[in-house]
Amino acid sequence: MSFGEIYNIAGAGMHAQTIRLNTVASNLANAGAAAENPDDAYRALKPIFSTIYNQTNEGKAAGAHVEVAAVVETDAPLDMRYEPDHPFSDEQGYVAYSNVNTVEEMADMMAASRSFETNVEVMNRARSMQQGLLQLGNK
Repeated sequence: MSFGEIYNIAGAGMHAQTIRLNTVASNLANAGAAAENPDDAYRALKPIFSTIYNQTNEGKAAGAHVEVAAVVETDAPLDMRYEPDHPFSDEQGYVAYSNVNTVEEMADMMAASRSFETNVEVMNRARSMQQGLLQLGNK
């Protein structure tokens, strides 16, 4: 595997984790948001990752990288709260709030941050190895 391939794989991982972190930020920003009706309520977003296998000229797998296939809304139920005095309450007195679970989002943010940092470390180590090889050539 070439250094270029290593950089491409780690870069794809960093890009995917950036999208994941952006969806977490959007979800946390909309946590607790009320809507006039359940159809308009904010629903948490989640990225769907897919693995893309790199092929050599001989048809063999030469590595793989991650790609975000889609960003979808979760199907978790909305948080319906009984608040008859709220301006958005329905006929029964319920208000539709977003389905964002802040604890899950914080855990997801920590995992995405760690994964991003791991990809940065892979790039740094590959760069260090590449510099070491260049120094060997100068001796």
